[in-house]
Amino acid sequence: VIAAGSTGSRGATKDFLRAVSRLPQGAVILPGFDFDMPAKVWRELFKAGEAGALGAEDHAQFRFVKLLASLEMEPGEVRLWADDSPPNARRNAFVSLALRPAPITDQWQQEGPSFGGVDTVTREMSLIEAPSPRAEALAIALVLREAAARGEEAALITPDRRLTRQVTAALDRWRIEPDDSAGLPLPLSPPGRLLRHIAELSGAKLTGADLLALLKHPLANTGSDARGDHLRHTRDLELDVLREGMAWVTTGALDAWAQKRPDRGAWAHWVNSIIRDLAETGTRALAEHVDHTLALAERLAAGPDGKGSGALWDKEAGREARRICDELVREAPHGGDFAPSDYRDLFVSVLNRGEVRDPVQPHPGVRIWGTLEARVQGVDLVILAGLNEGSWPETPPPDPWMNRKMRAEAGLLLPERRIGLSAHDFQQAIAAKSVVLSRSVRDEESQTVPSRWINRLTNLMKGMSAEGERALEGMRERGAYWLALAGALEAADPVAPAPRPSPQPPVTARPTQLSVTQITKLVRDPYAIYANKILRLRPLNPLAQTPDASWRGTILHRIMERFVAETPPEEAPADGKARLMALAGE
Repeated sequence: VIAAGSTGSRGATKDFLRAVSRLPQGAVILPGFDFDMPAKVWRELFKAGEAGALGAEDHAQFRFVKLLASLEMEPGEVRLWADDSPPNARRNAFVSLALRPAPITDQWQQEGPSFGGVDTVTREMSLIEAPSPRAEALAIALVLREAAARGEEAALITPDRRLTRQVTAALDRWRIEPDDSAGLPLPLSPPGRLLRHIAELSGAKLTGADLLALLKHPLANTGSDARGDHLRHTRDLELDVLREGMAWVTTGALDAWAQKRPDRGAWAHWVNSIIRDLAETGTRALAEHVDHTLALAERLAAGPDGKGSGALWDKEAGREARRICDELVREAPHGGDFAPSDYRDLFVSVLNRGEVRDPVQPHPGVRIWGTLEARVQGVDLVILAGLNEGSWPETPPPDPWMNRKMRAEAGLLLPERRIGLSAHDFQQAIAAKSVVLSRSVRDEESQTVPSRWINRLTNLMKGMSAEGERALEGMRERGAYWLALAGALEAADPVAPAPRPSPQPPVTARPTQLSVTQITKLVRDPYAIYANKILRLRPLNPLAQTPDASWRGTILHRIMERFVAETPPEEAPADGKARLMALAGE
């Protein structure tokens, strides 16, 4: 019996490995065991483990300390199980030195200056420090493209799924489809987006933006031959919403819009039926919620004249969505009653369990792995990306109830445990033949903090001899090469600024009178008067109009105008108040 590839990080797994190790023909093969770490460092880790030190769990080899203690073995008793040499033994020793436990990093000063061959360590290493996540993704895509052109196998390893999607989009420029081990999350696929949107809108007030998002969905009205008419009506409705500033979509407003043209009647009736069903709210059984969501999605996909469910359940994503929904339908009778808000959260969380693999044959030499998949696979070139604190390693979730000491005393797992596992993944991945380390200096909001492992490597190299400084500079120069290529790829040709507008309309088209405020605007911004008075351009309202002071004032004026115009002379004050409130409610 051979048990391979596990660190025994969980109690049940540790017990299983101990049982296998005691079999007459049992063997336990440990992944990423550090043979370069001195015995005295192992002893320090063993002492920290026995004393229950909270700061030792984040070390890459700490799980082996727990496992070896369970097996009643010393680190020196662990033997190499294969005769193959590692791609770069000196790099393994250097990374081992860089990842020493925090209390004994003073050993850097003792061993760092005497560590020779740093140029050998970093010869096939690059460090990309991109100014933004977009630049990082494009630089990584260029590295993968060149590797594919040379016929090498390359893999991007990162826990940052947003970054992997950006890299995939950048590779599409060269028609390269990477083999992504995680696939596409179901809620991001077309059927998943439609189902999620319907669930989120059920029972909520419908804005113009919400309705148009449903009608513009690529699966809407795919069950009939009138998809073109559907898109034309959707465009006309969007223009009307923008011009009229429709804050909330109602069936009455849509009927009024449909009466402007006779060919809109059937389509508007279909849309109104969807609006009415979306407005149905209230606490009800989970099975009823699910049936309601699926029925609405199928009607929206079928169209006003279509049958069935259109293209909703077609292709791989549709079949996966159907499978997830069927599973929820089977279990729904045991779910009890749900309020609309609770149902929305449950439905989205169930969709998040699904993943979709692209049916297109991926490129055989370009792969995207998570840290879990990278533990048991290897390629010629490895790109470790997203190396920022909070991304790799991820920030441990805060525990509002128990601090670390209380969790340790209760026998619960510490947050540092996951950091230690991430450190072990990093230590294994950086042992590849060629390695690119990548991070972005800024994200969408602020400066980022380099991953603690990047900091350890760079600080160790800076504190070594001049050879270490040169090696680090070489890594950065090789990374800057890819950033320069990415910048050149997206560089735009300079565009000469347009000349200042100087319209000269004929006298007959010029306005004959202007208000006092417009005279001021004519002096300050004459082109605004030209656009308003001569071209007769009017700004469109936003789809999601915010109820600012101007908007509220307009609504109040319309309410009072209708109230005064429709007030009969003999109406009593009490009846007038009720009618005024009814008008405001409309």
